[in-house]
Amino acid sequence: MKPISIQLYTVRERAKQDFIGVLKEIAATGYKGVEPAGLHGHQPAEIRKVLDDLGMVCSSAHAGLATRENVNEIVDTAKALGYDLVIAGKGPDAFKTAEQIQQTAEAFQTAAELLKPHGLRAGYHNHWWEFERVDGRLGYDLFMELAPDVLSQLDVYWASDFGTVEVPEVLKQWGARIPSLHLKDGPLVKGEPHTAVGAGKMDIPAVVAAADPKVHEWSVVELDECATDMMQAVRDSYRYLTSNKLAAGNV
Repeated sequence: MKPISIQLYTVRERAKQDFIGVLKEIAATGYKGVEPAGLHGHQPAEIRKVLDDLGMVCSSAHAGLATRENVNEIVDTAKALGYDLVIAGKGPDAFKTAEQIQQTAEAFQTAAELLKPHGLRAGYHNHWWEFERVDGRLGYDLFMELAPDVLSQLDVYWASDFGTVEVPEVLKQWGARIPSLHLKDGPLVKGEPHTAVGAGKMDIPAVVAAADPKVHEWSVVELDECATDMMQAVRDSYRYLTSNKLAAGNV
């Protein structure tokens, strides 16, 4: 089993009010790691100490696309927090045509080359638009071919494109470059809120089983929105994944 983390965007509303308190709740639930998407005004060194004290680590971070202008700041933050996988993504306009996908891939390939000398890896986080077809092919496939040094943080719910794509097949094809899974669940209906992992229509066991065990490092819970109480969904997701031996926690 791979360790379980949580994308902190999931708890963004609570974190705006009491970021440290939210981290304590997540640690008490049993999560081994967190994946920040901003630090709510706190300094990286401060958050690193809090995580150390709570027995958690940063599994990775959504830290933006590395460029020559910002790479030093991205590297400094990653070193302070202790992660080496730097994640970014792009909006739907970046995947509408083959030319746009090529431009996106070139930018991410450059990011990977900028980060590599610092011991960091560049990763791409998908939504559903990368799994729509462009010239008869999935945009995601084109991107992965054109950015060979970029890793994929596969958001499995979005990758299903609302039930039209077989996510285990994506993992079989690209698993050698997928160290991180974003596990989310829901009704597979566009525009409807997510559920706790295990309470929706995704076949989570099949997805986790399809990941390459030599490459897969972290399973990361993320819920963009939820019809139920978000912190309860966070706890329910942890309980489902760990009790079914789909991920390993601290509790």
